[in-house]
Amino acid sequence: MSARFDGSDDRDEPSETAATRADGAGHVSRDDQGEITDPDGPDGPVGPDSPHEPGDHGHDEHRSRWPLVTGLGAGGLYSGVAIYLLGVAAGVAPPLLGIGLAVVGTIILLAGVAGWVDEAFLAPARAHAEQTKSRESYVSTTLLFLATDVSTFGALFIYYFFVRLGAWPPESLPPLLTSLVLVNTLILITSSVTIHYAHEALHDGNRRRFLGLLGTTLALGVIFLGGQAYEYYEFIVHEGFSLGSGVFGSGFFALTGLHGLHVALGVGGIAVVFWRGLRGHYGTERDTSVATVSLYWHFVDVVWVFLVLVLYVGAAL
Repeated sequence: MSARFDGSDDRDEPSETAATRADGAGHVSRDDQGEITDPDGPDGPVGPDSPHEPGDHGHDEHRSRWPLVTGLGAGGLYSGVAIYLLGVAAGVAPPLLGIGLAVVGTIILLAGVAGWVDEAFLAPARAHAEQTKSRESYVSTTLLFLATDVSTFGALFIYYFFVRLGAWPPESLPPLLTSLVLVNTLILITSSVTIHYAHEALHDGNRRRFLGLLGTTLALGVIFLGGQAYEYYEFIVHEGFSLGSGVFGSGFFALTGLHGLHVALGVGGIAVVFWRGLRGHYGTERDTSVATVSLYWHFVDVVWVFLVLVLYVGAAL
């Protein structure tokens, strides 16, 4: 025991060992049942998933910029595609303007996603990363990003409703509400349940259950994407129904394609979280990445249910 200048001693000071800090992120120790007993040593990993107390680092006022950059890039991409389609169909704008805007939007979107993933998910896995933003920061900016997505999906749904006000039903409309759509919907709803209980298992300290349910969510997301790709194949090859099949075809593939893009991004996020979970980067008080990805995945699922009710079921009425 050694005395300090302030009169205190260090007998209660936790020691940092090579076992807990060998890779700069820490490891979990667990019992035979897979329960987390001392996640990441006394201090836990640094970065946005570490426990946060007000005033710990003095950076609470900062907000992550990457979700906003991603939303702006997505808006540029969608606007560019819309301008291109309007230019080709009605000549209201030069199609090249739409192509240029879509390219710039795509670059910004990819840069935003890359920065977001690095800052929120990968930086904490690197040695000696420092926490600069709180859990609330990442959750709030994720909600801001999802708000921009509500506007994007809302614009496409309004387009669909205007289509319904015209001549209905459109000619050569293939059967949309099939068993494949119902199975895919069940898969996506189930994945929302599994990621919810994966998060609950993390809070309960059950690492094995957390990883099992998170891995199940990842597999269900991949299966859903495969089902949607097969549905597109059936429509385009066997039914002759494609993006160029009138105003309804453009609306259908724009909505389902946009949602499929979001699912693909969500699958990528879950894969990163699963990889970090295998490395022991999460604990009961370190769940920022899990919380934000789970929030995003629930949003994707809710949009799909609404899309099925409006687009698939609605088209059959």
